[in-house]
Amino acid sequence: EGVISVDESKGFDTNLEVVKGLQYDKGYVSPYMVTDRDKMEVVLENTYVMVTDQKVSNIKDILPVLEQVLQSNKPLLIIADDLENEVVSTLIVNKLRGTFNVVATKAPGFGENQKDILNDIAIMTGAKFYAKDLNMELKDMSLEDLGVAKKVVVAKDNTTIIDGNGTPDAIQDRIKEIRKHVEKATSEYDKKRYSERLAKLTNGVAVVKVGAMTESELKEKKLRIEDALNATKAAVEEGIVIGGGAVLVEIYKELKPTIKSDIVDVQKGINVVMESLLAPVYQIAENAGFDASEIVEKQKNAAKNIGFNAKTGEWVDMFKAGIVDPTKVTKSAILNAASISALMITTEVAVAEIKEEKETPAMPQGMY
Repeated sequence: EGVISVDESKGFDTNLEVVKGLQYDKGYVSPYMVTDRDKMEVVLENTYVMVTDQKVSNIKDILPVLEQVLQSNKPLLIIADDLENEVVSTLIVNKLRGTFNVVATKAPGFGENQKDILNDIAIMTGAKFYAKDLNMELKDMSLEDLGVAKKVVVAKDNTTIIDGNGTPDAIQDRIKEIRKHVEKATSEYDKKRYSERLAKLTNGVAVVKVGAMTESELKEKKLRIEDALNATKAAVEEGIVIGGGAVLVEIYKELKPTIKSDIVDVQKGINVVMESLLAPVYQIAENAGFDASEIVEKQKNAAKNIGFNAKTGEWVDMFKAGIVDPTKVTKSAILNAASISALMITTEVAVAEIKEEKETPAMPQGMY
């Protein structure tokens, strides 16, 4: 249930810091609110947080507090049950004009669970929860009713609130309350629901602060860490397989004797697919400067889990050597390749860039 975020360090060293925070499974209501186009994320620093389970039907309902936020010159995260299209449009127009920096998300969950999660967020950020059951009017909301967070990252499908301004005592009291609910829960559904909320409040957010000597090195290190993080998440979801393309050769060995057809054209298709499973091992060996055909043949005859380490030129147990790939990544690669191949077959056309051959310039006359 823990959340891991990657951020830039103010120094040259890379370190790990665990801060209080939580994540919920709702993203921005419009992509026009995005601040980082590369990652399609909204990143807000030192931001106010509005928390309500009410629907914002008219911009006038929240206009008083918006004007106060504008005066403070700080960004704003709006968490509401829903927002009318007109309200969203008004927020976007003002954001694009540079009037203020705002992002809105719908409230996570539904019913009683929604109220509980919103209360958790309010306590974590120090906000006042404007509940519709208590007949609280949004137009009465002031700056003092908003929570504060050191950083908020809003993606398409989730929002991460880091280092909220809630008091430690209030957060601990909330944790104790949820623990009691977990102990008293009679159904598996309720127990799971309370346990998830407890994990989000207690685990916090792990922030990997990346440091480097130069801007280009920092960007490269951040990308590498993000790739490693995504690969680890994929591995946790569906496990790992041996890497270096070796698992595809094992699939080849399993399927080769069993998948056959009496129809010539179908068998040709089978052969193409089967041979494509050998391509990754071939390419890795060729890129490393080895005889690719020889490596492929040896891989076909290798024992289970044994593969070629292109870095050392040795045949090793891939698991023991740590040469692994997430199962999800390998599976997705096969499915995507099959999808693209099927598309090309059905459309019977593909658009590709043909590199122009440049003529070698002639040697200048009189120069030797």
